[in-house]
Amino acid sequence: MTERARRGRAAEERARRHLESAGLRLRTRNFRSRWGELDLVMENGELLVFVEVRYRSRADYGGAAASVTAAKRQRVIRAAQDYLTRHGLATRPARFDVVALGNDDRIDWIVGAFDAG
Repeated sequence: MTERARRGRAAEERARRHLESAGLRLRTRNFRSRWGELDLVMENGELLVFVEVRYRSRADYGGAAASVTAAKRQRVIRAAQDYLTRHGLATRPARFDVVALGNDDRIDWIVGAFDAG
C-alpha cells in the first residue's frame, strides 16, 4: 500500500469514527461504481448519507473541502444513484456530506455539502 493510500484509509477511518460518535451507522465503505467511488455510506435513521472524505496535508488552494470540485460532485452523485439502484433504495431520502481533514486534529463535517439537483 502506498503512503498516499495509507493516509487516505486513515482519514476515512477517522471520519467514520467521528460520524458514528454523532449517531450515524456505517452501511458501506468504498463502494465502487463505473462512475466513481463512494468513500462512506452512512445511515441516520431512514436517511442515507453519502460521505466524501477529503484529506489534505496543507491548506494551500483552499484545503480539503475546496478540493471537492464540480466534476467530483457529479461523479459522487452518479455513483450514489448507482448505489441506490443496485440496492433497491431509490425511494430512501439521501444527502451528500463532506468530511474534510488535515494534519491537525480538526474535522470539518459539512452536512448537506451539495445536492443531486
